[in-house]
Amino acid sequence: MANRAIKYRIYPTTEQAVFFAKTFGCCRKVYNLMLSDKIESYNTTGKFVSVTPARYKKDYPFLKEVDSLALANVQMNLQTAFANCFDKTRKLKNGFPKYKSSKHSRKSYTTNCQYPKSSNQLKHPTIRLEDDKIILPKAGAVKVKLHRQPESNWILKSVTISQDSDGKFYASVLFEYDMDVIPVCKTSTKAVGLDYKSDGLYMDSNGIKADMPKYYRKNSKKLVKEQRRLSRKTGSKKKETKSNNYLKQLKKVNKIHRHTANERLDFLHKKSTEIANQYDVVCVETLNMKAVANKGFGNGKATLDNGYGLFLQMLEYKLHERGKYLVKVDKWYPSSQLCSNCGYRKKLSLGERIYQCSCGIHIDRDYNAAINIKREGLRLLYTEV
Repeated sequence: MANRAIKYRIYPTTEQAVFFAKTFGCCRKVYNLMLSDKIESYNTTGKFVSVTPARYKKDYPFLKEVDSLALANVQMNLQTAFANCFDKTRKLKNGFPKYKSSKHSRKSYTTNCQYPKSSNQLKHPTIRLEDDKIILPKAGAVKVKLHRQPESNWILKSVTISQDSDGKFYASVLFEYDMDVIPVCKTSTKAVGLDYKSDGLYMDSNGIKADMPKYYRKNSKKLVKEQRRLSRKTGSKKKETKSNNYLKQLKKVNKIHRHTANERLDFLHKKSTEIANQYDVVCVETLNMKAVANKGFGNGKATLDNGYGLFLQMLEYKLHERGKYLVKVDKWYPSSQLCSNCGYRKKLSLGERIYQCSCGIHIDRDYNAAINIKREGLRLLYTEV
């Protein structure tokens, strides 16, 4: 079984928007209450007590007004946070769970779909898509933009309702389906190597550059102009009441950020799909993008604007769905220092963009690195047991 989520734009009424905001707040409230009780019990007894959202409904009656499954998912999220914190097998530690802030926390909640059984009185699934509506528990029918229809054999599992910083609402619908993946032959000749390139996302082993537009820099002038206006509104300073004009201007700033992120996401999806359809084996380097984006390198803004880490995530799941391979080469492999023609190794500074060797080769250093990554990736793939 495999999972696939489709994110739809929804258009709630005023009453439904108020209900969503109330649910966001109740989920945050329950999370903080359960975390507080766990910490308090540990300080007194030395053990983390097991808590459920039901114990708080008597003291906080407004919790009964929202979807109970949304509160149950909050409990599951807190259990996962504690499990990740104390899991010794995890390489990346998330740290101890923290309280959720009303100002900075993501506005979202998840509710599960319940299907009718002989033991209950349900006539229809609690969540379903009908024409241009999505039926949600307690919220009712919400207008939705169905830009993509799910397959007939997909089973709806859950829905995550979220609100972005620009005020728009979205519903991420999770489906479960049977996926029969037929692996592609590892000896396929359709292979490519990708080398990260801060100016253009990547360079492949065929000498083709991605030429990714600099979306953040393109929108930076407009963003600076709106941010300057925001700084002059009442509410921009600490402990200052935020005026209506401040909130309106903040929405304009957030809208520019969201537009930039959507442009980047659209480009990455199209490029990753193009590569997944064209090649059977894709070889890449396992780079630490946080280190690459460090100010010491001088190109942190370009690195973050590219979204190379997100691009690799997209590439990985799209290749897996097609039965193809993403081979990750170790980051310490000297792909830029080796000559792709004779194998001679020499050190290069970051300022040297052309690789010249005594064998007569004279090519772009990123193109040379992409060829070496492809060669090493194929070697790793063929030697796998």
